[in-house]
Amino acid sequence: MAEKTSQDTAAKEETSSSLPEFKAIIDKDRETRQSNSWSGTLIEYLDIVKQDPSLAQLSHERIYNMIRDAGIEEVKIDEDARLTRLFKNKPLKRFGFFAEEFYGMEDTLSAAVRYFHSAALRGEESRQVLYLVGPVGSGKSSLVEKLKKGLETLRPFYAIDGCPMYEEPLHLIPRHLRKEFEKMLGVKIEGDLCPVCRYRLKEEFSGKWEDYPVQTMEFSRRSRVGMGVVPPVDPNNQDTSVLIGSEDISKLDRYSEGDPRVLDLSGALNIGNRGLVEFIEVFKNETEYLHAMITATQEKSIPAPGRHGMIYVDTCIVAHSNEAEWKKFKSDHTNEAILDRIVVVKVPYNLRLSEEVKIYSKIIRQSNFNADIAPHTIELASKFAILTRLEPTNKCDLMTKLKLYNGEEVVEKGKTKKIDVSELKEEAKREGMDGISTRFIMKALDNALSDNIDNNCIHPLNVREALVNMVKNGDFAEDTKRQHLELLRDIIHKDYLQILEKEITQAFVYSYQEQAETLFQNYLDHAESYVTKKKVKDRNTGEELEPDEAYLKSIEEQIAIVGTAADGFRQEVIAYLWSIGRRGEKISYESYEPLKEAIEKKLMSSVRDVSRIVTKARTRDADQKKKYDAMVEQLIANGYPPASVDVILKYAANHLWKD
Repeated sequence: MAEKTSQDTAAKEETSSSLPEFKAIIDKDRETRQSNSWSGTLIEYLDIVKQDPSLAQLSHERIYNMIRDAGIEEVKIDEDARLTRLFKNKPLKRFGFFAEEFYGMEDTLSAAVRYFHSAALRGEESRQVLYLVGPVGSGKSSLVEKLKKGLETLRPFYAIDGCPMYEEPLHLIPRHLRKEFEKMLGVKIEGDLCPVCRYRLKEEFSGKWEDYPVQTMEFSRRSRVGMGVVPPVDPNNQDTSVLIGSEDISKLDRYSEGDPRVLDLSGALNIGNRGLVEFIEVFKNETEYLHAMITATQEKSIPAPGRHGMIYVDTCIVAHSNEAEWKKFKSDHTNEAILDRIVVVKVPYNLRLSEEVKIYSKIIRQSNFNADIAPHTIELASKFAILTRLEPTNKCDLMTKLKLYNGEEVVEKGKTKKIDVSELKEEAKREGMDGISTRFIMKALDNALSDNIDNNCIHPLNVREALVNMVKNGDFAEDTKRQHLELLRDIIHKDYLQILEKEITQAFVYSYQEQAETLFQNYLDHAESYVTKKKVKDRNTGEELEPDEAYLKSIEEQIAIVGTAADGFRQEVIAYLWSIGRRGEKISYESYEPLKEAIEKKLMSSVRDVSRIVTKARTRDADQKKKYDAMVEQLIANGYPPASVDVILKYAANHLWKD
């Protein structure tokens, strides 16, 4: 009992010691909010606008400035060989606002930002809907969600006090005085008062618009301030009040139907004024239901409920749906008026391996997923996802296409494949609009972990098995299912075996990097001597020797460079390395992709027999056991969870170096 009392006392003391810290955070937040809030009259607001005209910006300009202020960087493509191969002379921008959350979406983000920039200039696109179209899980909703979160972080905006639509206070200025005030304030005044504010101005303030109260407001999704959402509505029960509000029938016994006091302006387009309105799965709605959306953009006005005319609205409308709904809607010629008022931005699946890995890594970081992950696990799942999204081409196989889309150099018979990525994309314009979604892959990772819960780790083998099972049990067309299973059982399987062989080789070879560099430097010395027809100076003894052609051939034959082709290859290697040396870049065995592949294969061949024997052996002598234990230790040091090593090595024994 005494022990429990002492524990309670200690807990109270700890809680008590934390109270000042909690209070300080609360007080600071309250002080910040109070300092950012303001209330006054319109005439006082005019003086504030004169000092900072940007306060009177419209919704599109506000969103564009929000993106711009987070930083827009012009990427120097020519400084990155991978980006050069991918984008060539195409300008590439990196947007700080979307950084660390969206990957492999350069074209989509550029198109969306271009729309906001154009609309911010009050051109035609300021009167059009931004429509995002793409497959499920491609990032459409996440993109809109990011814009909403961004709005919530902006400084408070000024609005007419008590206005149900939080409208711009400058609307109070009579039209016959606006030109004069525009010159004084340095702004363009656009829009009219809503019926509620017009009534209050006349009845409560006797038309003295300069005395009308103004206050600051904060964008908020939860409080429905400056942000509205329109979900798909049942076609048989469509109610436009979701969009434009309604009349409060409980007040009709006190006020006439034409009295603004009966209005309940709580529709998505009302509360989304000054900010953003999202239309989810927009084309599941009937065409008539979409006309309010079009008038809100094209005419910047929406009908008021009942007999109250039209209401000015300043909002950015972002709609999204999948491609099937878009095609169906577009095929109906009666929808031409709506189609002419839409800016279409495609949101396809990502097709770059490095970016796909980042997507899953981000999702895992943000979750409670705390299992150990073996090397190449996320990469294997990402490869499968991307392969399902690619379209076949006569120019190369799918795995080669995947590597090219990732900006990699692909070597075949000692030659880098010269295939233009832009040409591949040009012949497959729908690429990325079909295939496996990110959600499917994350489910597979979860399933792999649940099947290996005791070891609390996932590795390429159990993830591949989880993917196979999910495809088998998935709701796919039979030909699609067959294609996906072939990818997993053939292409992905063979690709991982190549990776695994290299991993085991690296674990077997003591100081793999050093040995690779030694082979590279020796090759470079002898190849340069051969090309320049000079003797090689031994690095240790200083002797001058003839170039060792046997050594050169032993490297080159690893990538099928034989006979007369060797002369050209050696000249290409020396010329390439000279060129990057002149640019001041560091030269290593990885600098020239064909030579890198040859050196790695040479190292693998040098230990293939011993690694095969040691890995496959059921019983090992003392020397073999020592080598095996050292290999296991190195694999663990390379990031393999201890619980996965035995399974992976057994898999290697069964599938690599078959007798």
